[in-house]
Amino acid sequence: MSLSNRRTLTQYLIEQRRRFPGASGELNALILDVSLACKAIGRSVAFGALGDPNTDQASDADPGLDLKLQGGASKSMDLVANEIFIRTTEWSGNLAGMASEEMDAPHQIPVAYARGKYLLVFDPLDGSSTIDVNVSVGSIFSILRLPSDANEAEEPPGRDVTEADFLQPGTRQVAAGYALYGPATMLILTVGAGVVGFTLDPNLGEFKLTHPDIRIPPDTQEFAINSSNSRFWEPPVKRYVDECLAGKTGPRGKDFNMRWIASMVAEAHRVLLRGGVFMYPRDTRDPRKPGRLRLLYEANPIGLIMEQAGGRASTGRQPVLGVQPSELQQRVGVVFGSRNEVERIERYHADTATRDVANPLFAERSLFRD
Repeated sequence: MSLSNRRTLTQYLIEQRRRFPGASGELNALILDVSLACKAIGRSVAFGALGDPNTDQASDADPGLDLKLQGGASKSMDLVANEIFIRTTEWSGNLAGMASEEMDAPHQIPVAYARGKYLLVFDPLDGSSTIDVNVSVGSIFSILRLPSDANEAEEPPGRDVTEADFLQPGTRQVAAGYALYGPATMLILTVGAGVVGFTLDPNLGEFKLTHPDIRIPPDTQEFAINSSNSRFWEPPVKRYVDECLAGKTGPRGKDFNMRWIASMVAEAHRVLLRGGVFMYPRDTRDPRKPGRLRLLYEANPIGLIMEQAGGRASTGRQPVLGVQPSELQQRVGVVFGSRNEVERIERYHADTATRDVANPLFAERSLFRD
């Protein structure tokens, strides 16, 4: 297929909308706003230590939307990216509100703008701790519907959003995706009909469809985990990693490669395109924290993408998408990737739980252990 014949993101969304004749087009418009935010963030990230001069750059959809953001020494790139997301999406009348990893409370749509029926949840710059060494980073987003109130009249949404509005399990996501800012800028998207990938054409400034049907291989010989935390791993995780490290002479009978980028969006992209399993599991470092990754901003959107691509996403104990959120910044343990490997890790967790119940005194921690 020649480059000129590749569909743009806009064309893809129009085709998807035709599957639902009654659709209003608001979701399409919102996704296009998000893609514009990702283009602007990718541009800022690309300047690196030079700093982004952000010459006059306004949204084609709204000439009044000025994206000049002077980060300088006073603003981290996380906060610049957060502001880009807000200012690119709040004005169009598609959103009821938004929540971000960088904000403690939901962001209300200003009264000057119309309010819509969708909620936007995002991590504006995942992997930012590695940006100074030029590792690929990205933005992750999730779209939910504003919960309806049976007592409200059939009028356009207009109330302020609350934290409770966002506390929806991942199964209720309408769409999810991420942008990866690497050698090429890519946008990965699911609207509930599989997973597709777009690559930014720098000449046209358009996302072009380059990966029309992404499927994760069910088996793999790659795993990703931060082994420096091994002393805190729970027994099922330690068992799995030990078996992988044992290679051909071990119980798995094959050699594995271990990867670790320290940028989850980059890890997810590698898993999505060539298979693998990523683990940032719950550990024993801090019993008050059931995990390290944020459920709403990271685990749920990546989880939906993995499931839609034929993979699996789990906490080790239950599907990620089935976890009922209790707070905006809730954290969970996460395992995702090739289905057969994730299911094996889930079985190891189930086996450990069974042994602990059946033999509480002499299981993984005996009364006679020092």
